[in-house]
Amino acid sequence: MRSLLRTGFEFIERGADGIFTPQLNPFGRLGAIGFFLFWIVAVSGIYLFIFFDTGVVDTYESIEAITHAQWFAGGVMRSFHRYASDLMVAVLAIHLLREFSLDRYRGAHWFSWFTGVPLIWMLYASGITGYWLVWDKLAQYVAIVSSELLDWLPIFGESIARNFLSPSSLSDRFFTLLVFMHIAVPLILLFLMWVHILHISRPKVNPPRALAAVILVALVAVSLWKPALSQGPANLAKIPNDVGLDWFYLPLYPLADMWSRGAIWALLGGFTLMLAVLPWLPPFKRARAAEVDLAHCNGCGRCVEDCPFEAVRLVPRSDGLPFPQQVQVSTSLCMSCGICVGACPSSTPFRRTQELKSGIELPDLSLRELRARTEKAAAALPGPTRILIFACAHGAARGHGAGAVELPCVAMAPPSLFDYVLSRGMADGVVIAGCAEREGYHRLGVAWTQGRIGGTRSPYLRARVPRERLKAIWASPTERSRFAAELAEFTAAVAALPPDRRDMGAPAVAPAEAPEIAQSLEAAS
Repeated sequence: MRSLLRTGFEFIERGADGIFTPQLNPFGRLGAIGFFLFWIVAVSGIYLFIFFDTGVVDTYESIEAITHAQWFAGGVMRSFHRYASDLMVAVLAIHLLREFSLDRYRGAHWFSWFTGVPLIWMLYASGITGYWLVWDKLAQYVAIVSSELLDWLPIFGESIARNFLSPSSLSDRFFTLLVFMHIAVPLILLFLMWVHILHISRPKVNPPRALAAVILVALVAVSLWKPALSQGPANLAKIPNDVGLDWFYLPLYPLADMWSRGAIWALLGGFTLMLAVLPWLPPFKRARAAEVDLAHCNGCGRCVEDCPFEAVRLVPRSDGLPFPQQVQVSTSLCMSCGICVGACPSSTPFRRTQELKSGIELPDLSLRELRARTEKAAAALPGPTRILIFACAHGAARGHGAGAVELPCVAMAPPSLFDYVLSRGMADGVVIAGCAEREGYHRLGVAWTQGRIGGTRSPYLRARVPRERLKAIWASPTERSRFAAELAEFTAAVAALPPDRRDMGAPAVAPAEAPEIAQSLEAAS
């Protein structure tokens, strides 16, 4: 099921890349879009509340006045509020399915997944109470069905549905309570959204401005094209018929006419329970977490800065070395992506005079083993143009075979490794074959690799490395043909280059690199 979903998402996302570009692809920004939509709903809701009156009669009349008397602002704002809420449900559903398809709900991801389950309930509670407040025929239908469902639960002392038996049974105080609920529930929702991203490093809670502008324009366009309108005033003396449902928020309400109340609660409870326990069904078998070698760690904190999952932190030094802090890894949060290894200044493959070790390493793929695999892959490269590939396990180059070194994330490879390959003449060119640029599988792996190669993030790729012999290809597993085409194009470009005759014994070092190299040598010693 995950494989089919992943393939489907890949094809859709590739199309979205062509429309929005990978940097603005909404599928890679679903979480940020969800936060953005929440604020749209909150701001538009505040505006509507200013002109809203509570009361059996006043409620409907105030909504109608907002919609028609000030259609240029209130009517558009009401539609804006409605469609932003619907879009938030759609984004939540797509985000849930996409994370499931990527297998990002188990292991260290369990916390975000588990805390996301109550978000579903809070979002639907917010929307349903909002429909009650309109107090039209649809609101009457929603109120009756909802109250009957709530009455089935043995948690209320008195029947809620009795408030809707006749016009005389409903009081203005009931709508005051609804307003309070419609404000309180979103506040709880916002708090849970904050909890949801607690274990994510540098969470993106704001989409790019261009994408946000597209969303705003689209919502305004839909609001003008198809305004949200009431369906006639509620009348408790009559049973509401032929109401138009909002299928984003009310898809289960028609079941109330066919199923018993207990069956509906069983469906909802079973679905919620299934989502909640999914991270442990079946148990997740993951690679061992990163481990710290204090003899090679000076507590610089670069691995802490680069970890996408808040799994690495600094703590007081415990081994007596003259450094104030050391690194500590939380095994429950570590995804074994290796990004911390690529960030460590002591991760240099040039070292030969002593055992090759880094300050932080993956036990299942040490830096020494990575260098050995690199040398073995380079030795197997066919001529005349030898291209060595460092392949992400979640990208198009996965399983490329001879001439490729597969990594859990390409950001695990320190820039000095690319330098090592080219300066030793082990290959004529190096390809960094990562996963989709729209959103790396390990979140920050793509961005950190680009920053290190571009010289905007430490550890930097040294100035002596010929950039024309280095190529980054960001492609998902379904983009193998594009990867092959770009690889062939790069191979041809490298073949046309003159022989590399750099003096490898005395490499040129840019002044800006001196502090980085000094720190690397200090950590290595």
